[in-house]
Formats: sequence, structure tokens, C-alpha cells
Amino acid sequence: MNIDMTSLDGQSAGTVELSDAIFGLEPRPDLIARMVRYQLAKRRDVAHETMGRADVWRTGKKMYKQKGTGSARHGSARVPQFRGGGKAHGPVARSFAHDLPKKVRALALKHALSAKARSGEIIVWDKASLDEGKTKLLKERFGVLGLTNALIIDGAELQQNFSLAARNIPQIDVLPVQGINVYDILRRQKLVLTRAAVDALEARFK
Repeated sequence: MNIDMTSLDGQSAGTVELSDAIFGLEPRPDLIARMVRYQLAKRRDVAHETMGRADVWRTGKKMYKQKGTGSARHGSARVPQFRGGGKAHGPVARSFAHDLPKKVRALALKHALSAKARSGEIIVWDKASLDEGKTKLLKERFGVLGLTNALIIDGAELQQNFSLAARNIPQIDVLPVQGINVYDILRRQKLVLTRAAVDALEARFK
């Protein structure tokens, strides 16, 4: 599959051939959905853990004698009935992550890339770099290119000026090629790959 390559200024920079084994598959929504569920479950977190009776430190001495006080029998100050005691049946931190085979994850990424290619939402740049890390300058260039919602994937190292300029622009994400993932590909309208990113992806899936 051949696709026209452009520069950040919108000028033509030749063509690049995309591997059909990565960008030319028939997209399988079931694989993509499995991968999205895997990613969202893995990053899900329960931060409101409370301290139970076993987690509270208080004296283990019996509060008062068993009989003759007219009060209910108690043996520990750690019970939930008392102020400072542990929470009964409170929430506990746990992991919602589940397993997904490595080959399935790799295949899901290929199908997500193929889905973007099939819908014509892939753009290839020769490089993603700026002489100055100015957000205003980069936003103007994106306006000329019509980029308002995009995921930009560069090579293994991001160019510092470009990364600094892009991080304050809403709905624009910039990642190195090792950070490419199915969820971020789907949540943005356009997928922008640099030539270095294309080469790295093809080397990764050889």
C-alpha cells in the first residue's frame, strides 16, 4: 500500500510504502474490543481503601471486666463500634487486570492500524520537528493541515521542541513509537506517523 508523505508545512515529501501485513488487514472489531477492555481494566484503580479491624493499631487489653458493669461485653477496642476502630466490610484495593496473550495484543494493534488505514485516517510525515518550541506556531500549522484531533507517533525519541509545543494543544497526543497502543489510536480521529515510526513498526512486526 502506497501513501503520500507530507511535511509539517503541508508540502509533498514523496511516497512511502506501508506493509500490507500491518496496515492492509481486514479489521476485526472483536480483537480490537478485547484489547480496549484489557487496557482499560489494567489501568483501573480503586484508591479508596479503608482500614479494617486488623489494620488498626490499638491496645489489645480487654476494655473492662466481662461481668458486673451493666454494659455489653467487649474484648477489643479495634471493633467498628468504637471511634478509631476498623471499618466493617470497607472497600479494599484490588487489581481488575486480566491476562491477554502477547500474540493477541500484537494482532489487535495491527488490526487497529489497518482500520485507520482503511478509513483513510492515516497521515505520514517525513519528520515531526520544530526549530522553536512554540505552541502558537505549531497550532497555526495544524490549522493549515486541518488537524484538530490526532495521535502523533514519532520514532524512539521525540524531538524536544515539537513535544513541548504540542503538549498544550487540546486533543493532540504525541507518543514515541514504543508507546503506540490500540486505545489511543481509536480515541483520536487521525493517526499521524512519521517515517521513523513506520520503519520502527515494520521492524517490530517482522
